[in-house]
Amino acid sequence: MENDKLIVGLDIGTTKICAIIGRKNEFGKLEVLGMGKSVSDGVERGIVTNIDKTVAAIGKAVEECANMAEVDIAEVIVGIAGQHIQSKIMHGSIMRQPTEDEITVEDVQRLTADMHNIVVPPGNSIIHVMPQDYTVDYEGGIKDPVGMSGNRLEADFHIITAQTTAINNINKCVKRAQLSSKQLILEPLASSLSVLSEEEKEAGVCLIDIGGGTTDIAIFYENIIRHTAVIPLGGNIITADIKEGCMLMQNQAELLKTRFGKAIAAEANPNEIVSIPGLKNRAPKEISIRNLASIIQARMEEIIEIVQNEIMQSGYYKKLAGGIVLTGGGSQMQFISQLFEYMTGLDTRIGFPNEHLGKSVLEDVKSPMYATTVGLVLAGFKSLDMREEIYQNRRANSGVKPKQVVTRDKISKDFFKNIGERLKGIISDDIGDDTAYGN
Repeated sequence: MENDKLIVGLDIGTTKICAIIGRKNEFGKLEVLGMGKSVSDGVERGIVTNIDKTVAAIGKAVEECANMAEVDIAEVIVGIAGQHIQSKIMHGSIMRQPTEDEITVEDVQRLTADMHNIVVPPGNSIIHVMPQDYTVDYEGGIKDPVGMSGNRLEADFHIITAQTTAINNINKCVKRAQLSSKQLILEPLASSLSVLSEEEKEAGVCLIDIGGGTTDIAIFYENIIRHTAVIPLGGNIITADIKEGCMLMQNQAELLKTRFGKAIAAEANPNEIVSIPGLKNRAPKEISIRNLASIIQARMEEIIEIVQNEIMQSGYYKKLAGGIVLTGGGSQMQFISQLFEYMTGLDTRIGFPNEHLGKSVLEDVKSPMYATTVGLVLAGFKSLDMREEIYQNRRANSGVKPKQVVTRDKISKDFFKNIGERLKGIISDDIGDDTAYGN
C-alpha cells in the first residue's frame, strides 16, 4: 500500500545537506517522519568539490533523519543543480504502421525513449526528457495524443542535460555514504512539486528557488514545464558582498544578512545601527542597517535582472498569469517579493512547501528552505508530468506492464553481453565436438 511506502529525499545543497523521510497519509497528504541536516562544506554552486566532506555531511544528515524516524535508510531520491545544467527544445517523430488503429501509451513512450538516445555535447548526459505539445499527422497543439488515429506522431521535447562528471560525483558520494540513488531530479522541478498549485501551473507561473550557491528557475504553462535555467548566483554571493563591504568575518556577515537584511534599502531605518564585536583587543564595529540594505539590494537587483532576461528569452513573459513564486532560503529576506514585483512587473508571492503537507513531526519543514527536499520526497509519489500519472493508471487498469525506456548505454551493454554469450556457446560446442571424437 502507498500508505506504507517510505520515501527519502536528499538535497545536496551549497549551504546545507538535508534529508527528509515521509509517507502518504490516508488523506493523500505527505506526512514527514524525520529530518536531518548538516553543514555542506564540500559543495560549491551545486557542484561537489570535495568528495570526503560531502560524504561525511550526507552520512550525518541521513543518520539524523533515520534516528528521528526510527527506520533504516537505504535508498534516496537525490536533487541536482549547478551552472552546468542546460536545457533546450528538441523535435522528435516516429511512424506507426497503417494497420494500427489508434495511438497507444506505448507509442508515446517509444517516442520519448527515442529522445533519450539523441546526441548531446561531449561530457554531458540527459537527466530529463519532458514532452511539450504533440503533433499527429501534422495537426499540432495536442497535449495527449493517446486514443487518436494517425500514422505520424511528433512532439517537441524539453531536454535537460547535466555534466557527466557532476552526476558521477554525486552518485559516488551517495554510494560511499552506503546509500543507493533511486532517482536523480533537477532541483527546481522538485521544488515545483511542493510549492506550486495545479491552477498556477495551468495559468502560467515562474518558480524561482534562491539557494546558497545558485538561483534555479522553472517556468510552467498549461501544466507543462516550458523552461528551466540555473543561475550561478545565490545567497552566498550576497554574504560575500557584505563581508567585503563592511570588512567583517564570514559568519558575522551571514548573521547580519539573515537577522537584519532587507532587499530594499529605502525600507531600512537610516538611524538603526548594529554593533559587531571587534577582533582581539579591538573596539566593536558599528554597521548601519541602511548601508547593509544598500549592499544587499545592489546584488539582488543583478540577480533579478538575470532572472528577468531568462523569462524574456523563454518567450512566456506575457503568459505568466500566476506571476512569480519565490522559494528557497534566500526568499525569506524582508521585502524581497516587493523588489521582484517592482523590477519584473509580475505578481510575486513566497512559496511555502505546505501545499501537500499533512501532520509532521517538525514545523521547520514548512519553511521555504526545505521546499526542494520536500519536493524530492513528493517525487517518489507523483510524476513531474501529470500525463505520466494518467498513463500509469491506464496501464494498471489494462494490465499492461510498463514499457522499459531503452537508452544508448543499455543497447551497447546488451549488444556486448549477447556477443559474449554467443562466443561462450561456440567455444563450448567446439570443446564438446573435440571430446566426441576423442581429441
